[in-house]
Amino acid sequence: MTVHLEVADGVGTIRLDRPPMNALDIATQDRLRELAEETTHRDDVRAVVLWGGEKVFAAGADIKEMQKMDHAAMVARSRGLQDSFTAVARIPKPVVAAVTGYALGGGCELALCADFRIAADNAKLGQPEILLGLIPGAGGTQRLSRLIGPSKAKDLIFTGRQVKADEALSLGLVDRVVPAAEVYEQAHAWAARLAAGPSLALRAAKEAVDTGLETDIDTGLAIERNWFAGLFATEDREIGMRSFVEDGPGKAKFI
Repeated sequence: MTVHLEVADGVGTIRLDRPPMNALDIATQDRLRELAEETTHRDDVRAVVLWGGEKVFAAGADIKEMQKMDHAAMVARSRGLQDSFTAVARIPKPVVAAVTGYALGGGCELALCADFRIAADNAKLGQPEILLGLIPGAGGTQRLSRLIGPSKAKDLIFTGRQVKADEALSLGLVDRVVPAAEVYEQAHAWAARLAAGPSLALRAAKEAVDTGLETDIDTGLAIERNWFAGLFATEDREIGMRSFVEDGPGKAKFI
């Protein structure tokens, strides 16, 4: 398998493993979708890390495989490509990307599917599809523009240029830059901290933010309102409020 799932302490690590560059061929894309769906439904997975290994996150699609495809073949495949990445973006649990080395094209698009991105100081990110006479096809035109704004996204997409970790941080493309040797450790720690939190409230927060961004403010507020009220039916809400009153903030042990 070119992608593996390892679970420890409530954190599921989706590990790309297709040396040397983790090129995202069709089999890898489909496996990503399978594991995204598995982590969605597994109760022992409460947060997720996307990880490509110590050297590279993912250098993009498998160009040799795509070169053989004509228009009809890509029409048939393009939905499956997007669906694989969307399955990762819709994991209803906190997801962090641990980015080392290259995250280009599909690799960058995969990182965009996470809620939070921790990058190595040697990371390089970008959407170089324009250099192939193409545009991003796995969500890059949509997720990148929503994350960093349309003008900055167009700069990266129109030019196909790569950005180093420090520029990616200034653009808002990544959220933290750390030494390469610490990327996975810090990503796992971020995920583990949230894995100990109230899972339904975290799910509600993620859906309220993500869904609200796709709609008008009144609809977004309605989504927030419904989730907020609904959480009053959960045991975690009872635990959290009781702990706050009796012991002070930040000491609740959620189930």
